[in-house]
Amino acid sequence: MFRTGRRVEGVYLQLVVAPAATSCGRTGYVIARKVLPRAVDRNRIRRKLREIVRAHRAALGAFDVIVRVRRAGSRAEQDAAALEAQRMLAALAARA
Repeated sequence: MFRTGRRVEGVYLQLVVAPAATSCGRTGYVIARKVLPRAVDRNRIRRKLREIVRAHRAALGAFDVIVRVRRAGSRAEQDAAALEAQRMLAALAARA
């Protein structure tokens, strides 16, 4: 996926998108320990991102997507990253 997928860059996130390998698209999350050292913070943003992906699941079925968190140190940045994910996934779903 990282080699062949198309990248969509944001301030807080990076999406790697490729056509689905199976009939239903898959989603993966990459949240490095270097970006968020505390497991509590990594789990919190992962839960937020999963909820956003669930809302767009029907439209994203044709894609395999990796959501990579690039920067989200504080709670305010985590909320901004979640809003950015919602905007980016909505734009991707509109293209499908």
